[in-house]
Amino acid sequence: MRSIGIGIIGCGNISDAYLKAAPDFKMLRLLAVADINTAAAEAKSQAYGVPAKSVEALLNDPEIGIVLNLTTPQYHVEVGLAAIAHGKHVYSEKPLAVTFAEGQKLVAAARDAGLRVGCAPDTFMGGAHQTARRLIDAGTIGRPVAASAFMQVPGHELWHPNPDFYYQAGGGPMLDMGPYYLTCLINMLGPVTSVSGMAATSHPERTIASGPRAGEMVAVEVPTHISGLLTFASGASVTITTSFEVWKHGHNPIEVYGSTGSMIVADPNRFDGDTQVADGRDDWKVAEMHHHYGDGNYRIIGLADMAAAILDDRPHRADDSLSLHVLEVMEGILASAERGARLTMTTTCERPAPLDPARPFGEF
Repeated sequence: MRSIGIGIIGCGNISDAYLKAAPDFKMLRLLAVADINTAAAEAKSQAYGVPAKSVEALLNDPEIGIVLNLTTPQYHVEVGLAAIAHGKHVYSEKPLAVTFAEGQKLVAAARDAGLRVGCAPDTFMGGAHQTARRLIDAGTIGRPVAASAFMQVPGHELWHPNPDFYYQAGGGPMLDMGPYYLTCLINMLGPVTSVSGMAATSHPERTIASGPRAGEMVAVEVPTHISGLLTFASGASVTITTSFEVWKHGHNPIEVYGSTGSMIVADPNRFDGDTQVADGRDDWKVAEMHHHYGDGNYRIIGLADMAAAILDDRPHRADDSLSLHVLEVMEGILASAERGARLTMTTTCERPAPLDPARPFGEF
């Protein structure tokens, strides 16, 4: 099978998921890992048998066609622009950037250079969410008229040893977790046309609860409970709440309400899970899953699809228009909360092409 050379910049916790899943996709040739913390790169090199290089050496390697950017969000654009300047396509962890303006800058640079940008999340390509997409497209619940989405946890400082960036500019529950929920919703319902939002911060500081910094205080610079009301081009109205303030709740991750029935959609931060459908007043029933990628963590599938798309000269699914639109929606919710006004989106995107369940595993 034809393949493209991949270099990974950023060897933090999330890199393990990518490195573990990479062998499932033969169009990816992992050629190097790099990190400004050379010890982190060496550790991943030894664990996964991929050569460790300096960031500069990786960017200058002519065999590397795509840079997988797994740095923390505040460096996504800086590293992405450096990769583009070296003639390489870029696939980034979410979000695309910490501001919409910076995201536009990255996308414009890539398009001017004739290069591609891709961005996580790619969980919408998992079996659970492809099942939900198929059922909606088949009219199983009629015309989608509304939906709700909830991501509510007490805060990452309870488990993360270095949670600072979750509470700094560019962080918070919307930019951290919103991409999963919004991308999943757009995959099912299409693009957003306008947003309004509310936001609050309950605690000025958070206490780290684990690791060597346990007991240390972290300043909170961003809203930690955010709710949005979204109008979709399809006419659907959607409520979304993301929070680092909630200890327990009883909401499903996503529910979609159609003209003839309703659907419960699995956690969009995962590839697996049940899709439940209630037709009219009937009880919930678990829908059969026909798609691949519903039984594990395939957190590299978006990159694999992008590599295959480059080789086949077709659009890739987790593309720049989708990720830029998601970023504008998130920033719009926060800006609306600050201004007290409803905001109209300036971007749009196509729904990503559904995956064909008849295609062999690892092919697109």
